[in-house]
Amino acid sequence: MRVWKLKEEKTCEEYRCIVGDKVEEAKWKGLDVNDHWQQMKGIMMETGQDIYGMTKRQCRQEETWWNEEVAEAVREKKIKYGKWKKENTKEARMV
Repeated sequence: MRVWKLKEEKTCEEYRCIVGDKVEEAKWKGLDVNDHWQQMKGIMMETGQDIYGMTKRQCRQEETWWNEEVAEAVREKKIKYGKWKKENTKEARMV
């Protein structure tokens, strides 16, 4: 889901209102805690999908922690892993 859209005040307020309405309409009596949680989770997920939609696939560039430093570290790791797999030696593994 595109949860970062909740940073937008209008989207966040719309989400809050719709979830609140659905929670008031839901039938909660007679449910154990697990059923209660599943129903609440369903309300939140369904509302989120309706309001801000789903991404086609997770894109690392959309993550707040993904930056050029992380990308470079991943590239280096992949190169070293490939070298180790190709050579299959203890020395290549320790690099």
